[in-house]
Amino acid sequence: MSKQQTKSSMAKYWCGVVSKEHIMRGVAGGFCQVCHGKRAPLARMSIGDGIVFYSPVTKFQGDEKCQKFTAIGKVIGNETYPFQMAPDFIPYRRDIGYLDSAMDAPIRPMLEQLSFTRGKTSWGFPFRRGHFEITEEDFQLITQSMLPDSWESVCSGIAAGKPAGPDLFTRLD
Repeated sequence: MSKQQTKSSMAKYWCGVVSKEHIMRGVAGGFCQVCHGKRAPLARMSIGDGIVFYSPVTKFQGDEKCQKFTAIGKVIGNETYPFQMAPDFIPYRRDIGYLDSAMDAPIRPMLEQLSFTRGKTSWGFPFRRGHFEITEEDFQLITQSMLPDSWESVCSGIAAGKPAGPDLFTRLD
C-alpha cells in the first residue's frame, strides 16, 4: 500500500481554496481539484481526512466576493487522478464525500477565532497557498458554522476514522 492509501490513526484537516462556482462542480461530481490542478496538494491528504473549502470569489477570475466556506467533506479516494478538461489542460483530482446539508459560512465572524487568521490584518494571506493543513479546532469551528445541528457527530466521526452516517455524506467509502 502506498502512503497515500494508508489511513493514519490521526485524521488531518485541510482547507482548499476554490471559487464557489468551481467547488459546486466538485460537490456535484464528488471530487476536488485545487491549486490549478496540481497533484502534490491532493497527494498529501489521506483517506478519511476532513476538508473544508473556502471560496474567496463567486466565479473563477471574477470580481464578486464570496468570502465564505462553501463545502465540507472527507477524503474517500485512494489516489489522485488526472482528468482531461481540455486538450492542453489535464488537472489532478481526488474523490471527496461531501456533506449534503452544509450551509455556506461567512469567514468574517470567525477571523479572530481561527488560528490561521487570528490577529492578522492581512487575514487572506494563508488562502493564497490554495491548499493548506488546518487544526482540528479550526475544522470544528468551521463545521459548527456550516452544520449547526450535526457538527459534533461529523467531527467525532472524522477524528475516529468513521463515516458520519449516510444522512450526512453524499458519498461514503
